[in-house]
Amino acid sequence: MLNINPADVIAVLKTMIPQLVILGVVLLAAIIATLTVIKKKEPVRKFVRKQAWLAFFLTVVIVISNILLVPMYSMVNMAMGGGTISDEAIDEAKALCTEIAEEGIVMLKNDASTLPLAEGSKVNVFGWSSTNPIYGGTGSGALSDAYPTVDFLTGLTDAGIEYNQDLVDYYKGWRDSRPMVGMMGQDWTIPEPMVSDYENLITDSKNYSDTAILFIARSGGEGADLPTSYDGQDTFSAEGPFGALGVRYSDQQDDLDASKSYLEISNREKALLDKVTSLFDKVIVVVNSANAMELGFVKDYSQIKSVIYCPGTGQTGFDGLGEIIAGKVNPSGKTADIFLADLMNTPTSNNFGDFDYTNMSEFAVDNMFAEGGKAFPTFVNYVEGIYVGYKFYETAAVEAAAGNYEFDYDANVVYPFGYGLSYTTFTQEMGEINNDGTNISFDVTVTNTGNVAGKDVVEVYFNPPYTNGGIEKAAANLVAFEKTETLEPGASITVSISFPVEDMASYDTYGHGCYVLESGDYEISINTDSHNKIAAKTVNIGTEVVYDQNNKRSTDQVAATNQFGFAEGGVTYLSRADGFKNYAEATAAPKSFELADEYKKDYVNNTNYNEADYNNDADVMPTTGAKNGLKLEQLRGLDYDDPTWDTLLDEMSVSEMNTLIELGGYETSAVDSIGKVMTYDCDGPASINNNFTHQGSIGFPAAVMIACTWNKDIAHRFGASIGRMANDMDVSGWYAPATNTHRSAFAGRNFEYYSEDGVLAGWMCANAVQGAREWGVYSYVKHFATNDQETNRTGLLCTWLNEQSLREIYLKSFEIAFKNGNPGATMVAFNNIGVIPAEACSALLNTVLRGEWGFRGFAETDYFGGYGYQDADRMIRGGCDLMLATYSTPESTVTDQTSATSVNAMRTASKNILYTVVNSRAYDKAVNTGLPTWVKILIGVDVLLVGFIGFLEYRAVTAYLAKKKEEEPAVEQQTQE
Repeated sequence: MLNINPADVIAVLKTMIPQLVILGVVLLAAIIATLTVIKKKEPVRKFVRKQAWLAFFLTVVIVISNILLVPMYSMVNMAMGGGTISDEAIDEAKALCTEIAEEGIVMLKNDASTLPLAEGSKVNVFGWSSTNPIYGGTGSGALSDAYPTVDFLTGLTDAGIEYNQDLVDYYKGWRDSRPMVGMMGQDWTIPEPMVSDYENLITDSKNYSDTAILFIARSGGEGADLPTSYDGQDTFSAEGPFGALGVRYSDQQDDLDASKSYLEISNREKALLDKVTSLFDKVIVVVNSANAMELGFVKDYSQIKSVIYCPGTGQTGFDGLGEIIAGKVNPSGKTADIFLADLMNTPTSNNFGDFDYTNMSEFAVDNMFAEGGKAFPTFVNYVEGIYVGYKFYETAAVEAAAGNYEFDYDANVVYPFGYGLSYTTFTQEMGEINNDGTNISFDVTVTNTGNVAGKDVVEVYFNPPYTNGGIEKAAANLVAFEKTETLEPGASITVSISFPVEDMASYDTYGHGCYVLESGDYEISINTDSHNKIAAKTVNIGTEVVYDQNNKRSTDQVAATNQFGFAEGGVTYLSRADGFKNYAEATAAPKSFELADEYKKDYVNNTNYNEADYNNDADVMPTTGAKNGLKLEQLRGLDYDDPTWDTLLDEMSVSEMNTLIELGGYETSAVDSIGKVMTYDCDGPASINNNFTHQGSIGFPAAVMIACTWNKDIAHRFGASIGRMANDMDVSGWYAPATNTHRSAFAGRNFEYYSEDGVLAGWMCANAVQGAREWGVYSYVKHFATNDQETNRTGLLCTWLNEQSLREIYLKSFEIAFKNGNPGATMVAFNNIGVIPAEACSALLNTVLRGEWGFRGFAETDYFGGYGYQDADRMIRGGCDLMLATYSTPESTVTDQTSATSVNAMRTASKNILYTVVNSRAYDKAVNTGLPTWVKILIGVDVLLVGFIGFLEYRAVTAYLAKKKEEEPAVEQQTQE
């Protein structure tokens, strides 16, 4: 849900200054008039006072109406809209939420078949978080509080598992709420009582049951990354003027430990684990976290028999966990990320977080949250190149096996990517591969060889030929996947696999400057996970294929060629050459904190941006304000390039285009002249919530859990459920799905993003988008692109990376979603790519998105707070069409409304918005383009109030005249005497 931002409150008040000044002036005049006539005779005194205050009350009516109809119009409009979600849609969503958990929860360990527990079993549940678990994330990914949630203990009860109430009562009495982790303030305390405080209760619990469940949880959310060091200065306050502010690492002093991270078990958790394992030989660990924790400890305790990974469950998902523990559902989830033994020893660990430039003081911008009230440009280097997540560790293992690299896979990796256990067993048989030159296809026969019905996942990877020192290539690359239906014991199913040959091409940044499929042997394997192969076969590519301008890939509209050399930044990138010989150099922390002159000369933010510098004198001013009699609804279904669009756009005035562009916060604005209706567009990734009416859907599990299902159909049904509920709410746009990359386990928004792998993430995202589209809802696929950390995301963050990693890793999931999902919109990332804001990056938004991928629709900024670089003039010229602003500001308004360059950019932006909206549910039926109902009511109230004031004025005048007339004879009589 939308948080209150004090900067926004101040900005909104500033938009009302003219009206408030007028009100203040009239109030002052009324007071002065009242005091001035204090010595006047009664008729005059009363009359003047009445006139003064009637004038003031009339001004109040006029000013309030003006505020509502001008600066506050957009926000009031949104607060007055929306429908109600049907009970059927809610029931459908709840059932799907549970189903997602049933398929997305991952069983990581199950020694001695400890799970499932028999129905009616008793367990001791340890860990405070068992009474207050994690359901999702914070910020735009938060769940609506309008619906009850099924907690973990209820999930156990619903599945027929009993638990030790004495332990639960102790935990609830010790603490009843989870620490606040918000956008502007974070308390990272991991609540856990000291073992010594209830040691007897722990010991006595053995009399209740011989089975223990240890519940561990970690939270995360928008606005902050997770602490990589669990100690530091406490600046947290829960009582800020607009909510929590600052940071606290822990209010439990014995837990503070600078040598640990938030994703390790804390000191108190370790003490509890030691105590529990000293008493119980059958311990089940539940990890309730969207972020992949360090779980090496589970191998250190023989008593830990089972481990379950359970990301945020949404509103009802803990019922799914209970069903898995009780064996009513067979787990079939697979990890969407690799689980590592040491998260502070990865290719990314030294280059994730806060890095401030020391030579950019001239570009400082006002920021009320920054130290000293000023924010300065920052940076992050994506030094790992394409070797993100499992792609590094599987490649390192191959290099080590070849004797080229010293690396112990088992010491570094606790659980591979794509890993997950079941209560049954499966075999997979790989059929013969067919390569017709365009597609690679083969069948996989999956057989349930165990005693329990269940589902399995077919994971297909390729290992390309690698030339030492040549194009960078990972040794394991997910290329396709499918999940089976439920197979009864002994049953088999044939899964057909097919993928384009070109999907195995690598991006050759420094050679051909495009995708290249090098000649040689490509190993195609079906795996249980990224590390363990079931079967493998070889496809030989006899001749190198270069996908340049003369031979584009089949899914591209224009060949993908070098566009992002400006984002390299002089960084040393990790290379596989000579067995990762440059690992230490490439992955070291930055040594220089100065932006090189060759990049600094091109740095632009609001301190030095001048739109006139980017005007083209050759541009021709387009027609505006024409009376062609065309309405937007008449263009529904027409091709984007149909010439009728020009006829419609000619009708729009510059002012109308500006309003459409500048006010895009949770809406697209109405344009009366062309019959364009206002649409409601809402957060968030796990639900659909109207921040202004507080209507919303149930919350679904975190995106990472949806990814852990490895089930495209579930992702599709999730999107369709969102679309159905959005339609009930009269919402046309969905600010989701989000598909950035899990570059680091510490990224605060990993819960909202699917995976570290672009193929898995891309297909889950594409299917969710398709599902929403079935209800006419367009999706804002976000955050495009490289918004892979929260730290400094609005802090002038320059992201440096090479083009190969940008295309193969960070754009991959977006590419799949845009090419296969037809989202209609995208929300662009806060950060810079190189020195260029993503929201103004033409290479990203025009060349790649619209040119190469053929996207037709609009791009919107992320929340329009200005931040010293957001500027509507610059954004629309770079391909970003809509400002996510709920009120007019100097930055969200297109300043240059007279040059042909700017007006043409406004026209293009308007067309992109209109094209998506007219082809959405907003125009599924006859549209009403008249005044909103609340405006009609306001006009009616104003008429009544003005009439009442007029009546009072009439009474005041007649009373004054009557009193004056009564006094005249008395005055004449006194004169005669």
